[in-house]
Amino acid sequence: MAIIKPFQALRPKQELADKVASRPYDVLNSTEAKEEAKGNPYSFLHVTKAEIDLPEGTDIHNQSVYDQAGFNLTDLRQKGVLFAEDKPCYYIYRLIMDGRSQTGLVCVSSVQDYFDDVIKKHEFTRPEKEKDRIDHMKTIHAQTGNVFLAYNNVSEIDRIVDNWKTQHLPAYDFTAGDGIQHTVWIVNEDRAIADITRIFSEKVPATYIADGHHRAASAAKVSRELKNSSDAGYFLTTIFPASELAILDYNRVVKDLNDHGSDDFISALQDDFMITRSSEPVKPAHLHEFGMYLDKQWYILTCRKDTFTTDPIGVLDVTILSNNILDKLLGIKDQRTDKRIDFVGGIRGLGELEKRVDSGEMKVAFSLYPVTIQQLFDIADSGNVMPPKSTWFEPKLRDGLLTHLI
Repeated sequence: MAIIKPFQALRPKQELADKVASRPYDVLNSTEAKEEAKGNPYSFLHVTKAEIDLPEGTDIHNQSVYDQAGFNLTDLRQKGVLFAEDKPCYYIYRLIMDGRSQTGLVCVSSVQDYFDDVIKKHEFTRPEKEKDRIDHMKTIHAQTGNVFLAYNNVSEIDRIVDNWKTQHLPAYDFTAGDGIQHTVWIVNEDRAIADITRIFSEKVPATYIADGHHRAASAAKVSRELKNSSDAGYFLTTIFPASELAILDYNRVVKDLNDHGSDDFISALQDDFMITRSSEPVKPAHLHEFGMYLDKQWYILTCRKDTFTTDPIGVLDVTILSNNILDKLLGIKDQRTDKRIDFVGGIRGLGELEKRVDSGEMKVAFSLYPVTIQQLFDIADSGNVMPPKSTWFEPKLRDGLLTHLI
């Protein structure tokens, strides 16, 4: 069963929350982060992307970057921008994007659960990305990156969260520049805290990493290096019930047709797909349907019977695309390393696919139906991993609102 506990968050003064809160460190490069934090000394990007305060060209993995992050975090605390909660609490975090809301519980989760696979994974991690966050955490003695977990709904937890939101005022409530509303409530009553902890330990057999595999892996490794720190035995998570979540599509663009002409390529596709021209951009309506944009024309590709397997991995549209098009026809064997392919999050829309192809940068684009939450759970339960870039979650949790000190 899942072991979680409340924690004493480091968090901003109420009137500065919107200025402190920043997009996650891994969705911005250094140039974008510097521009976003420009003129805002409170931005948490000064902690998560501290190279923005160092000379141009500084290696982002240089120890000087982590030292600067530690200095900036201390400075924000000394100036009273950030303060530590006076007791361990849970926090309720609601995000609203385009009229759709999702609410999760912010807590710290047991690192031992990560090792014991109570916290289930569906992606491989890369050592260099882990090391970056390990060095960051060890230097600043804090976990700034929130790991996004999911679990199957438990009605008792749903009731506690809903009642708390109804009966208490939020600590933070603001709309960020991208139009996403962020609202945070503090659960600070002992009875409610005890009830939440108990229900998770009794009724939540597993949680699933939705977003943040590298942050979780890094926190787990730091805990082994800081064995004398009880704080390091837990890591910062926000846990959402499955009913609250939606996964967006994660689309592909490819530079060339691997020596195929367009007509030959379309002809070869017919072995595995039924093909229909479309006068509109194709956003697939169901599983096993794909959109393809080639030579300024959209096509609907529908899988033929018996062209894929029905195991948890084989049934995924990202797997079908990989096996029957990217590998078989385009010669792309490893999507992680092949420079001919790129990935476009569904949040950017189909227009971004058209733009990349029409510009001549790419030759062909594929739009996919999103992976479902149940598919993610099934794959994690089976012990398998998804193909790279299978899921895209929006909206993103903001860094800086709630930080776990270690």
